[in-house]
Amino acid sequence: MDYGMISVKLITGFFGLWFMTKLLGKKEISQLTPFDFVSSLMLSELVGNTVYDRDAHFSMLLYALALWMALSLALEKAVQLIPALSIPLNGRPDIIIRDGVIDVKAMKRNRLDMHQVGMLLREQGVFTVREVAFAVFEPNGSLSVMKKPGQEPPTREELGVPVPSTGLPRILIEQGKLQRGELRDIGRSEEWLLAQLKEQGIDRIQAVYYAEWSEEEGMHFQLKKSIG
Repeated sequence: MDYGMISVKLITGFFGLWFMTKLLGKKEISQLTPFDFVSSLMLSELVGNTVYDRDAHFSMLLYALALWMALSLALEKAVQLIPALSIPLNGRPDIIIRDGVIDVKAMKRNRLDMHQVGMLLREQGVFTVREVAFAVFEPNGSLSVMKKPGQEPPTREELGVPVPSTGLPRILIEQGKLQRGELRDIGRSEEWLLAQLKEQGIDRIQAVYYAEWSEEEGMHFQLKKSIG
């Protein structure tokens, strides 16, 4: 097989897989269900074998991609029309901790051990099961945690503290370069930015490695000379 045909097949397979992923709406690995994961592995193997097989014509690769896409879309449509199919295909959430008590049957059912659950809890900022009201093991392998009411941090409203308006922080300087688009978005001028910097004893933008502005917190910056 000549290199040109291999290249054509690889490019077709690459964009075919990318298009299918976009079409099916899977943007991250964390969104994949067990069925999606196995399906993607099988499809990758199918494309790989077609690319390097001398007897597999280019039309066979197109046919394989088209058929797999049709089957995937048909299956997703079937799940939408028949919700009962969702559980056997995608799995279902399972509560493994209730009010600080571990459900041993649910642990066995999902083939989990406490080291794994402990790691998943720590990823949610929970370091002991005593803080947990409910912990739900999701079909994609993640853990959703609801803390007990007494373990949740108080909100501003509960403390009677005024709630400030919120807005996205804007990066105004990055590696000594002014981000003019961000500056325009917040309705400020370069002269305003220089005035803000001069209040901190900085006379030029190039001396700043990073500067961020938010309406709530004001200016936060880091000078180039402080970079190790």
